[in-house]
Formats: sequence, structure tokens, C-alpha cells
Amino acid sequence: MSRDTGKRKLGDNAQFMRLFGSAPWLKLRETKHYRAKVFQSGNSLAVRIPAGTKLKAGMEMELTVEDGEFLSLEPVERPKRKFNIAKVAGSATNLEFIKDEDRVFEPRPLLGEGDSGKK
Repeated sequence: MSRDTGKRKLGDNAQFMRLFGSAPWLKLRETKHYRAKVFQSGNSLAVRIPAGTKLKAGMEMELTVEDGEFLSLEPVERPKRKFNIAKVAGSATNLEFIKDEDRVFEPRPLLGEGDSGKK
């Protein structure tokens, strides 16, 4: 149960957690509330973020301001690392090309064409 409201949360349900336990993208996000103070830093306003968060100094964040007073911060996605093929080129020396006779497949109906396989 939630301490704040006394109501049961979905994450407290053991069956729910067992059902979604193997699908981490469906799990509820852990939410913590902190009290922070706004202060002046040069010509800008700043918010001191408590050390208990997983944020690191220097992280780039996107700030959303709603109605001039509600703030929301989201990490900006870092660019994907590029794969350097030069580092692995030539390392798999025992590979062989696929023979032409191994590339032939038996024809089969595609989805939406002909018999759908339902009887």
C-alpha cells in the first residue's frame, strides 16, 4: 500500500508483478518525491537536485515548462555509438560464401495471398 494515500498500488499486487516480471518495459516506474530549492545563479534560476537521484553532473536534460510553473526534466538521448567496421574487418577468416543451391527456397503463400492456413 502507498504510505501517502493508504490506497493499494498496482505494483503491490503479486500477481501483477509475476505477470509483468519478465517484461521490464511494462513495469511501473519508481517515483520518489524530493523537496528542492530554487536559487539565483548569475542571471539564471537554478534548482539544487538532491544526491539520491541517478543523475550525474554534466548530463544534458530537456526542460518542459507547463503554464509557467510546472517543470519536467527528461534526459536528452545521447547519440548512438557508431560501429567501427575497420576494427573487425578480416577477423572472421573462416567464413564461406553461401552456395547458390543453398539460396533456393520452396515457394509458399504469403500472408493475405491464397489459403490463409485456417481450416
